[in-house]
Amino acid sequence: MATGLAIASVRHRRGGFVASFVSVFLGAAIVMAFASMLDTAGGPGVADSDKNVLTIMASVIGGWGAIIVAFSVGTILAVAARQRAAELALLRSVGATPGQVTRLIMAETAVVGVLAALLAVPAGFGGGYGLLHILQATGQVGDGVGYRFGGSALGTGVVGTLVAALIATWVTARRAARRRVQDALLDAADGGRTMGRARLVAGLVLLVGGISCGVMTATVMDGKQLQTQSVAGEGCVMSSLGFALLAPVILRAASAVLGPLLGGTGASARMGVLAVRQRIQRAATPMMPIVICTAISTGTLYMQAIWNSTRTTMTADDKNTATLNYVVVGVIAVFAAVMLVNLLVSETTNRRREFAQLRLTGATPRQILRQVFAENVLMLVTGVLFGSLAGLLSVVPYSLAVTDKAVPDTSIGIYLAVVGGVAALTVGASLAAARRTTRGPAITVLRGAAA
Repeated sequence: MATGLAIASVRHRRGGFVASFVSVFLGAAIVMAFASMLDTAGGPGVADSDKNVLTIMASVIGGWGAIIVAFSVGTILAVAARQRAAELALLRSVGATPGQVTRLIMAETAVVGVLAALLAVPAGFGGGYGLLHILQATGQVGDGVGYRFGGSALGTGVVGTLVAALIATWVTARRAARRRVQDALLDAADGGRTMGRARLVAGLVLLVGGISCGVMTATVMDGKQLQTQSVAGEGCVMSSLGFALLAPVILRAASAVLGPLLGGTGASARMGVLAVRQRIQRAATPMMPIVICTAISTGTLYMQAIWNSTRTTMTADDKNTATLNYVVVGVIAVFAAVMLVNLLVSETTNRRREFAQLRLTGATPRQILRQVFAENVLMLVTGVLFGSLAGLLSVVPYSLAVTDKAVPDTSIGIYLAVVGGVAALTVGASLAAARRTTRGPAITVLRGAAA
């Protein structure tokens, strides 16, 4: 019964499930690609040195990648459930029990997740094959090693991603279904202003863990060891995830500091600052991939640049480390970019009713676009600032460990390229979605939203 209703719900709201589908699809493909290295390492005739490289690629890079994927998929699914707060409250008001509402949302996620994970198998197979080819082309794995795609890839990619999606959905759905109908409707109306205590504690714990890794890198680790970069990299990941979880608190403080400066540029900018403060929880959600992408990209690329500056010749281990770092940046940057675009388009499109009401009160589409631009400038500046801080928590300790200098002798071009890419994605995706949302008569938009 629940499955049939879930399938009907997915068919009726296909557009609303696109972001969830893309997130699960891409996440499963990434996890499968790295996990296939374990299958390849277990193949016949693989030398111990090749097994070591393949295992490191799967466990270290794939492990952190899986954590980021689970974090991102959970965020996308939580946003999708939060956008339906009013709908779920109405279901409760007509007699649906919390258990029935939870089962419906879980069944919807299962339908979308199973379809996305299964369709991701060919992409995961191709990604793993390409990853092995890169390792062989750089001489880190022998040419005779054959590619294998089996139980590790399928179990971790399909089953693991689906389980992570269902757990994230269960937590969100259970919390939403147990709320009183009045509270749920109020939360849907005000955009969500509060952050859970568990999220606050998790963010602080991750941030403390990241700082601890940075202190250990600068004071304990030997700069000549590969583990130094590994510990510094772990600190960067943990710090970025910590800041991402604390995004609502950070954005609230940033709006108080930067809001008057931004609001002084015009009426549309002041409206944008007020809109961010009104819907702080939802406004902070797209800031999370900005923090993660900025932190991991700058942190990893600058650590590699620092290491390259100290080497006259690149050994096999150096090439292995460089490949790992570039793969990390490439995979996480692409995934964070897709997540960023998904969240921006989803959140902006979900405001079509709000934009239509503004137009009926006299606001022009151009003024609405300026308001959205101001909102994204505030979010972008805050996200880049704290993403850069998370990156510095790894770059500065690593530079001290390797070169005895807090400020490395590297080009600022890496940082400018990362920030420029993040800014272009943020502004471009949000303005494109807002422009599409403000097309057509406002009355027609309101009727469509009500339907």
